[in-house]
Amino acid sequence: MIVAGFGHRAGAEASSLSAALALAQAGGRPVTALAAPADKTALLAPLARALALPLIAVMPEALRSVDTPTRSPFSLNARGTGSVAEAAALAAAGPRARLVTRRHISPDRMATCAIAEGSFT
Repeated sequence: MIVAGFGHRAGAEASSLSAALALAQAGGRPVTALAAPADKTALLAPLARALALPLIAVMPEALRSVDTPTRSPFSLNARGTGSVAEAAALAAAGPRARLVTRRHISPDRMATCAIAEGSFT
């Protein structure tokens, strides 16, 4: 399972998510699922449908339980994790997941995407 995890600011548009995914996925294997915090999945749903991929809603406690290499003060304050995108990807990819790419930021700085590989076993 290869999961693209997303974080985004209020007011982000679908183009921001697509751009962040393209940057994170450049040259890598195709993702098999998308993930975001449970309260932020609405914006991601159209992209998931367009790519015919499942969308995994990550609960707040799962985000907070993941240690991420990125330590954004904004993310730490808002969500209790250093990177929402990295935490969402790792949490959704399963207990032995590893980051394939750290977070990438869309050119408009409205969305982030990180990719993790793992399994649900």
